[in-house]
Amino acid sequence: MRDKIAGVIYGMALGDAMGMPAELWGRNRAKKFFGGTITEFLDGPQENDVAMYYKKGQFTDDTGQALVLLDSISSTSYVPDVKDIANRLLEWAKREHAFENNILGPTSKAALTNLRNGVEDKTVTDKALSNGSAMRIAPIGCLFSPEQKEELVEYVYGVSRATHTSDVTIAGASMIAMGVSSALVHTNFEQVIEDILSIEELGYQKGCETFSASLGERTKIGLELAKKYRDDEEQFLKKIYDIVGTGVGIIESVPAAISIAYYAQNPNRACILCANLGGDTDTIGAMATAICGAFTGKGGIKDEYIEILQKQNDVDFEQYIEILVRGREVLK
Repeated sequence: MRDKIAGVIYGMALGDAMGMPAELWGRNRAKKFFGGTITEFLDGPQENDVAMYYKKGQFTDDTGQALVLLDSISSTSYVPDVKDIANRLLEWAKREHAFENNILGPTSKAALTNLRNGVEDKTVTDKALSNGSAMRIAPIGCLFSPEQKEELVEYVYGVSRATHTSDVTIAGASMIAMGVSSALVHTNFEQVIEDILSIEELGYQKGCETFSASLGERTKIGLELAKKYRDDEEQFLKKIYDIVGTGVGIIESVPAAISIAYYAQNPNRACILCANLGGDTDTIGAMATAICGAFTGKGGIKDEYIEILQKQNDVDFEQYIEILVRGREVLK
């Protein structure tokens, strides 16, 4: 199990870092700038006002915030503490100059600005439609078995509510966490998809109602595209971009990530697909590649990727793997 959990942490960082250079660029612009296809870690281009602060192999706020969550739950005996999480997110934002460098998502930026200013206001978090809750949630899936649906959703809500409390953002984060939870223990990806879709309604019930479209229905469209274009990666990515969507809205990025995870079923392939998708490439990459990393384990990730991630990021990955291994025992 440790290797599988390590696959989640490294897989998340891999998809995040590989997707970073083209983050929030359209497909045509990215293709033109990178000369076709991204096939390796690259520095963030100075022309990209979000990615410009990162060097090749460095992960972004997706993985950064995921590690903040793990630091928090480790310090609070695995009981989610919204104040501790909020304070740690603010400390992280200060270290990363996240407000000044525009590397925060729209909901997290607004919610953390309120927290920084001492304003308690759920208006922002209850109406959230962006993907901040889901982008950082993948490691939380390691703490639960797929049978622990209610417990997983409750925990996802607990670690998300500092910035996201709407139905679609809790449901989307729960689906990603369940994808990891299921991929850790199942060898058939069809079962992983079944588990992901089965938790959607519980997530919607937990959050504050919005008028978003259905995550499950849009995911099913992406899965059909994956089957239809199983032998044509370029057309598959184009159809995901054109039909499912790849923006920062959780209704687009979560279905896109699940569909690509299903299509790839391998972290090395998933990270490259996401990097060349267009749109919110680092976030979709972080989610999809984390699920695939859970499916194959760390052993399924190229050694060269692991080495670059370790070298380029000032993080003790093993420390976070241990937090998850220990937490799985505490919460089972």
